[in-house]
Amino acid sequence: MARRIAAGAAYGGGGIGLLGAATVGLVLAEVQLAKRSVGNGGYGDPPRADGRYGAPFAARAGFGEPLRFAVLGDSTAAGLGVHRARQTPAALLASGLAAVAERPVDLRVVAKAGAQSDDLDRQVTLVLSDETGWVPDVCVVMIGANDVTHRMPPTRSVRLLATAVRRLRTAGAEVVVGTCPDLGTIEPVYQPLRWLARRVSRQLAAAQTIGVVEQGGRTVSLGDLLGPEFAANPRELFGPDNYHPSAEGYATAAMAVLPTLCAALGLWPEEERPDVSRREGFLPVARAAAQAAAEGGTEVTGAAPAGHRGPLALLKRRRRRRIQTPAPTPIA
Repeated sequence: MARRIAAGAAYGGGGIGLLGAATVGLVLAEVQLAKRSVGNGGYGDPPRADGRYGAPFAARAGFGEPLRFAVLGDSTAAGLGVHRARQTPAALLASGLAAVAERPVDLRVVAKAGAQSDDLDRQVTLVLSDETGWVPDVCVVMIGANDVTHRMPPTRSVRLLATAVRRLRTAGAEVVVGTCPDLGTIEPVYQPLRWLARRVSRQLAAAQTIGVVEQGGRTVSLGDLLGPEFAANPRELFGPDNYHPSAEGYATAAMAVLPTLCAALGLWPEEERPDVSRREGFLPVARAAAQAAAEGGTEVTGAAPAGHRGPLALLKRRRRRRIQTPAPTPIA
């Protein structure tokens, strides 16, 4: 199914039906029940996290220019649900990147709460049309949940994401995409909507992976990354609206994305070769995408191992590091 969605995105196919007619009425009733419980946190705008992180590294001789880092996507990328900028995933990632690189990091966040994939064109334009000539060295994109909840055709969703990745890669930026999270982990969602949400989320995440890898980006599956923790500690990892992560939930997601973010810049202290003991390896892209969608925190990137014909992907499960709470310095 993921390959069919990705192929439809690449070649202009239409939407793919994911729901039998017999279940429509029941699912719509479940949606109305979920809406009564989800999204009542009363949040305003997410805190602004733009600024320079790792400023003390600037005092070191030969530190070089600050790394330029941009974050695009939806409310998860923006950090909706926390009250302090340092608790947002963008700030956590910028701080972690600065610590690993031992260089300052200039962060710009153009992610927008409520954004679907059709907003990525605007966000990419904001990133690339800076009057000062600021072009990111690396970008993180988190998108997809609103595409599912607003029933955007998955082929269109993937097509829009792939186009955004291509534009960023053409501009010279490395791109890491956090794929669609598993909406089946949301506590107020009941069966059969929970099962359907999980199925559709994973199908979109796998198709996103195929589309991103084909454009030269990397993906990290957010999938069920927080699922077991949400189930065990829903009051700690969900925010007051029962939908967006809490500060601890965002930190868990950031820890999963950071290794791939650093690896994209050649900074992560691990070999790029697969570690068989961690079930890593070279796989056909669609198979790697399906495996990643089923296991949160899994990285997929394009690969061309010696002696092999045809497109492959490298599936990795990188070791995570806890990220320290950052202290940003505003960019003048």
